[in-house]
Amino acid sequence: MKLLVFSDIHGDSDALEKLKKKAKEEKADALVCAGDLSFFGSNLSFIIKSFNIGIPLIIVPGNHETNSQMNSLKEKFVHNIHQKSLKLDSVLFLGCGGSSFTPFNTPFEMSEKEFATSISKLKTQDHQLKIVLLTHEPPYGTILDYLGEHAGSKSIRKFIDKHQPDYCICGHFHENEGLKDKVGRTIVMNPGPKGKIIEI
Repeated sequence: MKLLVFSDIHGDSDALEKLKKKAKEEKADALVCAGDLSFFGSNLSFIIKSFNIGIPLIIVPGNHETNSQMNSLKEKFVHNIHQKSLKLDSVLFLGCGGSSFTPFNTPFEMSEKEFATSISKLKTQDHQLKIVLLTHEPPYGTILDYLGEHAGSKSIRKFIDKHQPDYCICGHFHENEGLKDKVGRTIVMNPGPKGKIIEI
């Protein structure tokens, strides 16, 4: 399966169009977004509808859109997997949206205790499947959560340490867009708004 993974476009129409073009050129099987399609939830419905190019959009809310906002969008091609799983062919997608607290009072921020509760709802199920963990917040202790000190989620890191998904796709820290790291055998990636193609 070929996936176009991306995050944090924040309503940028140019980034959106480039992603759609890339998905078509690369013949992606699905779009996978690690959150923050919008800026404080503005024009979220319009942005979502703009991604209707005939393939699924698998997404978790970032800190700029709430889970309720995502669930209110009834587009059939959209799959909000916050605290849920989705099986697509031989790949199991697991989702945990939102971010840790920021100075900006964005709509979907959580404590570490709330992250622990959210990610505890995820079940790896069939170990024959490839697993993609989709989060907005990066896991703790990688180059993706480092901004002078590590600031990612320890609960997400514990989940990765225990279950070793094939990928963790995350976002949130714009300074680390385009970087990737490994936690055990798990490839952890912040694809940013330009997006990356991965084959799994």
